[in-house]
Amino acid sequence: MTPDASILDNPAWAALNGPQQGLAEVHGQARRYPVDVSPFVGVPLRPDSDVWADLRALVGAGASMVMIGNGVAVPAGWTVEFSGDGVQLLATDRFETAPYGEAVVLGDEDAEEMLDLTARTKPGPFLPRTHVMGTYLGVRREGRLVAMAGERLRPPGFAEISAVCTDPDFRGQGFGTRLVQAVGHNIRARGETPMMHAAASNENAIRLYRSLGFEIRREVSFFAARAPSAEGAL
Repeated sequence: MTPDASILDNPAWAALNGPQQGLAEVHGQARRYPVDVSPFVGVPLRPDSDVWADLRALVGAGASMVMIGNGVAVPAGWTVEFSGDGVQLLATDRFETAPYGEAVVLGDEDAEEMLDLTARTKPGPFLPRTHVMGTYLGVRREGRLVAMAGERLRPPGFAEISAVCTDPDFRGQGFGTRLVQAVGHNIRARGETPMMHAAASNENAIRLYRSLGFEIRREVSFFAARAPSAEGAL
């Protein structure tokens, strides 16, 4: 049975109230991942002033968070530090998955190398314990981690393929494609549907994912905002 894709309209909220609720830090109607796992927070669609107060209490005065939020109006007192347009992609029946024999499962002992690779390739936010959000696979050459991909947000029935990156010295060898297919294979083996997010400006990545069998489901917006620091600012 195909899961209801409308849950992807608010993926972080769905994930933090569903398969990833074990990672969730909670205050009232606000949810977030631990600060060393992910900057994403989850709140109900169209959050009201009470939700924003819960969120400020959760993240802390003067602290930053990242939200996926089409049409979300940031209230006075909060400072928008970054905003950008993106797309949400959903796997279709054309997406052919397959195990990748060369890929190894990455874990705590690989965290430093994962951080180094993502810092150099910038696939999106990646923190010291982002790898606990799901299974991450990597490719090594002469012991060196040269490519990786894994799972990030996990709304019920879905899993986001994320952190797809390859060392510049090893691009053009198909590592990204095979890792996306391998991560997707693991997701489908659990009976879930692969999905992805990409910056709207990243036309090369979007073109690749569409060629693999993903289709754009909707446009999305991402923004980072800093909570008010002064008491009573809300």
